This record gives sequence, C-alpha cells and structure tokens, in this order.
Amino acid sequence: MDTESTFINGFMRSMSVIIVSELGDNTFFLAAIMAMKHSRLAVLMGNLAAQIFMTTFSTAIGYAATMIPGAVTHFISSALFGLFGTKMLKEALHMSTNKAAEEYQEAQDVLKEDERKKKQNDTVMFLKGIVSPVFLQSFTLTFMAEWGDRSQITTIILAVKENLCGVLLGTFIGNALCTGLAVLGGGLIAKRISVRTVTVLGGLLFLFFAVSSLLTEPEE
Repeated sequence: MDTESTFINGFMRSMSVIIVSELGDNTFFLAAIMAMKHSRLAVLMGNLAAQIFMTTFSTAIGYAATMIPGAVTHFISSALFGLFGTKMLKEALHMSTNKAAEEYQEAQDVLKEDERKKKQNDTVMFLKGIVSPVFLQSFTLTFMAEWGDRSQITTIILAVKENLCGVLLGTFIGNALCTGLAVLGGGLIAKRISVRTVTVLGGLLFLFFAVSSLLTEPEE
C-alpha cells in the first residue's frame, strides 16, 4: 500500500471512530451547554485546544508503541476494537430512549459543580487574569472528560497501526466537527440526537475494524 493510501486509510478510520465516539457523549453536551451561556468562540477554542493536546499525546504514545513487535500490537488492537464494539452494542441494547436528556442533565451537573469548585480555587482565579475564563473552563472540562476514555485509547491504537499524520489529522477534524456541531447547534441539536443510534453505528464500526484487522497480516 502506497503512502497516499495509508494516509487516507488512517485519516478515514480515525475521523469515523472519533465521530461515533464523541457525538452525543458528555464532552459534546458540555460544549453545547457552555455555548448557550458563553462566547461560542471561546468554548470552541478551549475545547479544540484540549483535543489537540490529547490527540498529540495519544499519537505520541501510539508511535512509541510501534517498537513493540507488530504481531503483538496487531492482535491486541484487534481485541480492543472487538471489545469496544461489543460493549457499545450492549450499551445500546440497554439504553433508555431519553439517554440524550440524561447526558444533557449530567453535563449540566458537571458544569454546576465546576463553577462551585472554581470559586474556591486560588490557582484558577489567578489564571483568569491571564486567559479567558470561558476558554479555561472549556479546556479543563474537555481534558478531564477525554482523559482515559474510549476515543483516547482508540487514537493510541490507530497511531500504532495506521499512518501517523493521517491519524492526527483525522482525529482533529473528527473532534472539530463534533464540537462545531455542539457549539453552533447548542441544546436544540444536542437534545435531538439519538444517542442509541450513534452508539449502535459506533459498535458496528468498531466490530468492522476488528474483523478487517484480523483478516490482514500483522506487520513485522
């Protein structure tokens, strides 16, 4: 496979899994709610800054993991894709029809708790004098929500198996599309999203990647 093909493959895979993982999750609703109360630009910039940091960090870990024998990472990544896919389908099966409303309320609770903590945090008060408070809140909440979640682990896996530049760009664009939709659409779009449908599609996509990965020869 030539360089252009591997780049496109890494780009498309990373962008698609990010969209099905992030669309309708806690980070999406946090951005939507904040955008209804504050500057949309500040919310968008804070969110994307956190996503860029997380993406760069995750792909760096994936790149370092390429030193592990290809056969090992091949079967581990296939197993994780299968696990994520099965877990998402299971979640969708038992998911309530008003899951979006529940996620929306949970995001509101997170924001309220964050506001309460900020009033007691001297470091945050100091940083407010340097950067926009909305930017800082958006960055912090996005970073905390994304750390260790499925999308971060998936980015690491893809960085091991796929073209690094393709994964970086695909992950960033996927996050930008989801965040842009949340910020521009606000609560109207957020409440109309079918989290169950997105979860089912995500589960099927992960299972597809697991099967296609198993059907390819591991790199030496």
